[in-house]
Amino acid sequence: MKVFHIEAFTNTPNFGNPAGVVLSADNLQEDEMLNIAKRVGFNETVFVHQSTVANFKLKYFTPGHEINLCGHATMAAMHCLKSNGLINENPISIETNVGILPIFFEGSSQELIRMQQGNPEFIPFTGSIERLIG
Repeated sequence: MKVFHIEAFTNTPNFGNPAGVVLSADNLQEDEMLNIAKRVGFNETVFVHQSTVANFKLKYFTPGHEINLCGHATMAAMHCLKSNGLINENPISIETNVGILPIFFEGSSQELIRMQQGNPEFIPFTGSIERLIG
């Protein structure tokens, strides 16, 4: 299993927001992706799958669980896909747990990547306010 270490939001090594990227994840089960994310140890690892409704499907895992969307991991995946010659069109779309989102590549080298975030979801806080502020 090849996991790319990509740092988003920087051109300087070790100064960005790191993410693991697995480009060919179609045959991985959820528990395998979680185990890989634990072993990688970054806040997020993104797994790239084929999609029937978008150019790619992305699944995001922390070392503890799956999350719906991660901005810096999306940027890392797009950079990795583009660098490996797997993206040749602009814009593209990605399938995520929050829906299908557009991705745009800009600039002369197309290294500037713009994405749409999912719609916010507001849920009531049911935890301890004392522990939250303490």
